[in-house]
Amino acid sequence: MKKLKTLIALAGLTTVTSAIAAEDAGHFAKGRTQFTVLGGTGYAFDESYLVLGIGAGYYVLDGLNVGLQLEAWLDGDPSLYKITPSINYVLYSVPRIKPYVGAFYRFTEIEDQPSLDSAGGRAGVYLQLGRNGYAGLGAVYESYLDCNTRIYVSCDEVYPEVSFVFSF
Repeated sequence: MKKLKTLIALAGLTTVTSAIAAEDAGHFAKGRTQFTVLGGTGYAFDESYLVLGIGAGYYVLDGLNVGLQLEAWLDGDPSLYKITPSINYVLYSVPRIKPYVGAFYRFTEIEDQPSLDSAGGRAGVYLQLGRNGYAGLGAVYESYLDCNTRIYVSCDEVYPEVSFVFSF
């Protein structure tokens, strides 16, 4: 009987601990979904572009998100379209400002040109904007694979990123 009470107490403690851990992760908890809306400007092929994008991600573990993002680079020639699978980790236990790090692989389709894929990493912080939203401010390092320097000025880039994330 004493062993049974001990097992019940341990099971209860595990349940309470799991609930507290999930609560601490908040919007970054396992099982949560997030949507990302991107907007900004970009520069390629001696052209300035309006960059618009959307994305979705799913937290497979507390703080660990796998996602997919789509971007369209508009108002320039040639047009660019990017598909980016990614993995990111948010340090959710830090109060107020939530640092994040991540990695991605990007497929880029370029109008009337061969496609150009890239891989890279990102780091930054999320700032809470109300109950279900965050603004992301960070930096990205991107390295273009099979890059031809006779066509492209640079095969590596570092650039800022700003995102707005909504989760439920």
